[in-house]
Parts: sequence; structure tokens; C-alpha cells
Amino acid sequence: MRIGVFICHCGTNIAATVDSHGLAERAAELKDVVHTEDVMYTCSEPGQAGIQRAIREKGLTRVVVAACSPQMHEVTFRRCVEDAGLNPHLFEMANIREHCSWIHDDKELATEKAYEIIKMAVAKVRTAEPLFPNEVDVNKDVLVIGGGVAGIQVALDLADAGLKVTIVERETTIGGTMARLDKTFPTIDCSACILTPRMVDAAHHENITIMAYSEVDRVQGYVGNFVVDIKRKAAMVDWNRCIGCELCVQKCPARGPDYFNAGLAETKAIYIPFPQAVPKRAAIQTDYCRWFQQGKCRVCSRVCPANAIDYDQQDTYVQRKVGAIVVATGMDVFPWEEYYPQYGGGRIPDVISGLQYERMLNASGPTGGHVHRISNHEEPKTVVFIQCVGSRDEAVGRPYCSSVCCMYTAKQAILTKSHCGDDTDVYVFYIDIRATGKGYEEFIKRAQSEFGVNYVRGRVSKLYEDNGKVMVRGMDTLLGHQVEIPADLVILATGTTSAEGAPQLAQTLNISYDEFGFFKESHPKLRPVETNTAGIFLAGACQSPKDIPTSVAQASGTASKVLGLLAKDKLKTSPEVAVVDQSRCVGCWKCIDVCPFSAPEKQELRDGTSRSHVIETVCQGCGICVATCPVNCISLKGFTTDSLIDQLEEALLG
Repeated sequence: MRIGVFICHCGTNIAATVDSHGLAERAAELKDVVHTEDVMYTCSEPGQAGIQRAIREKGLTRVVVAACSPQMHEVTFRRCVEDAGLNPHLFEMANIREHCSWIHDDKELATEKAYEIIKMAVAKVRTAEPLFPNEVDVNKDVLVIGGGVAGIQVALDLADAGLKVTIVERETTIGGTMARLDKTFPTIDCSACILTPRMVDAAHHENITIMAYSEVDRVQGYVGNFVVDIKRKAAMVDWNRCIGCELCVQKCPARGPDYFNAGLAETKAIYIPFPQAVPKRAAIQTDYCRWFQQGKCRVCSRVCPANAIDYDQQDTYVQRKVGAIVVATGMDVFPWEEYYPQYGGGRIPDVISGLQYERMLNASGPTGGHVHRISNHEEPKTVVFIQCVGSRDEAVGRPYCSSVCCMYTAKQAILTKSHCGDDTDVYVFYIDIRATGKGYEEFIKRAQSEFGVNYVRGRVSKLYEDNGKVMVRGMDTLLGHQVEIPADLVILATGTTSAEGAPQLAQTLNISYDEFGFFKESHPKLRPVETNTAGIFLAGACQSPKDIPTSVAQASGTASKVLGLLAKDKLKTSPEVAVVDQSRCVGCWKCIDVCPFSAPEKQELRDGTSRSHVIETVCQGCGICVATCPVNCISLKGFTTDSLIDQLEEALLG
């Protein structure tokens, strides 16, 4: 056995706190190590060429590179050694950057720790065996979860490329948050005018199937071959018959809360969210329907010309087999009422959220585009906007910036002047302005100079009612004194949060999510639209707060990644999978219980007994079954128990 060790300087990232040259000299004394070398940048073209040259000239049979995180460059170096004729799994990476140099100031201590890490890597690679990937057929169909602007864009891009796409949307129509907006910044053009044609394109595209009012229930399988169970919720209306005439909506006597209009008004128990809905089909809210609650009424059934009402309709399940999944579930609005009692906690009628104001401004909204006070329906003469409600506020557990609030507030302030007249006083309380997009800074300045919007730098400490007004008490930090403004209407620039149910969906898909419920990308720079589960991708605001242009751009980027994946007829699967020693298996099935990928199965043997068996094409090599098995009969290729013990012995006894 001939092991080569290559130690990276990584400029000063490693060399500033680790003696790379000294490590190379010490590593030469390790057992089976026949070549050591310290390299300025091992990942560079000359650095990789040096590794390949050493493999050929020194006859190396194992390689260790001591550098950065395996997540960053393990694939790079595996390809490097493979090109030199060595099996890529006879390579081991020692992380002496993130695990050592970046977290220590004492060079002597950091160098000693780096040496221990290298010793352990050498011990592990010493027992490494060649591994070879399997090939699996690829299903070319794609599932897109979420029918907002990002989901629609990625679906259209994929469908135009010839792939069959299924969009699963939990609401009765696609369109997402963008469908609820009046205008878009910084162009002040009609949101529906931009979105509706895309919705219609998706509905009419021969390669796109829209499954509205549906949710993903279960996901099995692996990249290239996912099996997805989709629950189609009972709308109590036969959508194959419904013609969207809205006669049932007009005649329905019962009312319920209107989610689409952000609670500004009520809707009928049977409803179609908005006139341009796609698909334009009615659904019954059974919690508010008189027939379901009182056993009487059935008005909708009597007036429906298509005989589409079906009170006995049940949830159904549909299965789709796809090669890739795109998650585009969007975002929700921060529930400010629960967290801001100082702003009235939702009890002051003339204090509303930015989304509620958006619906008020919209001509198809509950007020027909007429801006008025909630308390008395009078046109407001003083309107105050408060920024960063549910954003950049650690007190409510939201330290991040929601990205869009500064801009949509400026837009709404401009629209307020247009709707209520130039004599309306408009104030914006802000911490600072974040306007980083194309034309965004100019848009803010236009609101201030052309429309006369008053920007007050400072936080609002309290809102309270007094003499028919909403008193806005805050601090002007530029002038250095408190201000108090009697307002007719106060709009809170509520931040964005992850979509409801996002953590549960992440667990269903077996992808990672952060403490705020946003889905996590595999790598923020190198793999920004991929997840930790191969074949599952992200698009839009489900990953982090984003505006419309960014969401659309990322959606098209995601589509290109999916196309790159599915361009192949066969995919190579990782050989680092779990295997079961069936002679020792006791059939407890704990591995089946804990596996998030459903890779272990019961396999019946010739003697009539059953033992666990791992489906290699399904296994993702997470190792949970290895840690769970009570008799240690499961091992993970590339991470065997013996190799791990060798590492520990090297660290503790070497």
C-alpha cells in the first residue's frame, strides 16, 4: 500500500494558523505514507496536476488531501484521482480549514490538531476499498410543488423543453402571493397583467398538468425515480363539470373568512378566489356551509347549471412517478398580531398589514380599489407606514431582512397619493432603506421627491387610539426627538415567513430547513438551487425572502439544473450505501422504522425466514440504520466500523 498526502496552504486560509510545510514533513513518517507534499492551492489546475503526477510516478494506491471541507471540494479531488487511474473512493479528505485553521489563533495548537486530523484520514484511507456506482434508468417527468410565480416559471421552462410537468398547488388556484398584489415595483405595472398570461399559458400547455387544491402526502424513491402520493382534497364540486360561472357564489347565503383578501372581507361558503383564477372552479368551505353545519340549504346545488355540486365528495389520492421534484411553495406573511401588542395586536381596526392594504388598493379587491378607513369607511388624510414589522427584529425571533418591505412600502406610498390625492400626508417610519435591485434606489427617491412621501428614520414604540385617530408615537433619530402623528390609517410593512407547513413538507421530502422554516440549499454559492437530497430542487421564496424578479430568475436557473439532470437516460448512484450481514440480522426491523428513504426491506430467505435487505438504488448513505441496528449487522460502504475504529485508535493511541 502506497499512500500520498497533499497538504494545502489555501493562501493564508490554512497557512496563517497551520504550518503546512511542517505537516508535510511529519506526515511522511506515518505508516504506508510514501509521498508527502505541501501545495499552495491543491484545488487549482497545477495543484491537481501535481497530485496526478505523483500518483503515476510514485505508484500511489491511496490519496489524502488535507485542505477544506469535503462539501466544497471532495467531488473535485475524486475526479482528479480518477483521471489519474485511481478509484475515486480510495481518496480521503482531511478538513484542516473549517475544523482547524479557521477556528484557532494559536498556530502551534492548530498545527498539532491538523496533524491529528491527517493521521485519522490516513488511518481511514488505509482500509478503503474500491467502490463502483450503479446505473439506474431515469424518469423524465417532473413534479413542481407550488403554483406561484416561481412554480409557474419553472414549469413553463421545463415544459417548453419537452418534459412532462405536474404542478401541485394546495389552494384552489395557481398564482400564489403575486396574484394578490395590485401593482409591482419599481415599474408600477399591473401584477395580474403580468401573471395572468403566465397562468393561462401553464393551464393550456400540453406538457403541464395542474393539480390544484392538492397536497403532497408521501414521497418515496430516489433521484430519477421518485414515487409521489398526492392528496386531492374534496372541493365538494365536480371540477370536471364545473364551468366557473359563479352562479353558485352569487346565490350562496352563507359566508366565511376570505383568505385571498387577507381577511378584509368575507367570502361565500362556496367561492372562487378571484376572477382570473386558474383553474376557475368553485369549492365549498364546509366549516361555513349551511348544508354541512345545519343540514339544510343546498342552494348551490339547485342553481348550478352544470349539476357539479357533490356533497358526498371525498379526498382522493393520486400517484405520480417523476425523475425530479422542484419545491416552490413560496412564503407567508408574518402574523404580526401575535407578536406586537404595542401596535394594538390586531385590535385597532385602522391598523392593517401591507398585504391587506394591497388588497384594498386592488380594483378587484373587496373595496374595489377604494382606500378608506376600516373603522368608518372615510377616505384617510394622514397615512403612516411602519417598516420592519416582523423583520430584523430579534425580539420576535425574526432577525433576517424580508427583502421586499422597503420597496413595497414605497410603492404603496406612491399609490396612496394616487388613490387619495396629493393633499394626503404620507409618512414612512424606517430603520434604514434597503433598495438593492435595478432601479430600486431611484424608485425610493422618486417616492420622496416626486410624490412628497415623508421618510422618518426611527422606530415606532406605540400605537393607540385617541379621539378617532390612531396615534403613532415614535422617535425621529435624525432630529433627535420624539414624534407623535395622529393617523387615519396605519399600514404595517409586515415581513415574510416560510409557508405554512413548510417544516412538515421538508420532512416528507427529507430535505433540510432552517430555524425559520425556509428550505436550505445544498451550498449557498456552488449549489444554490439544489437540496441535500439528490433530485430535489428549490425555486423562489421558499428558500429565503425574494422579490418577483429574483424568484423568476431563480426558477429559470432551477429549470436548467433539472434539465441537466434529466438529459441523461441513466444516472449513476453513489456506491456509499448500507449493506446488511444477513447471517447476523435478527429481524427486529428497526432499520426499516428509522430509514427516511425506505431503503431497507424485508427479504424472505429460502429457509422461510426474513432478514433485512437494503435496496442500493434507494439508499442515500445517511447511516441512520447503521447507528440504530442493535446487533451491528449493518455497515456503510466507505465508512465501515473497522475504518472508524482505526481512526479513533490513531487519535487516542497513535
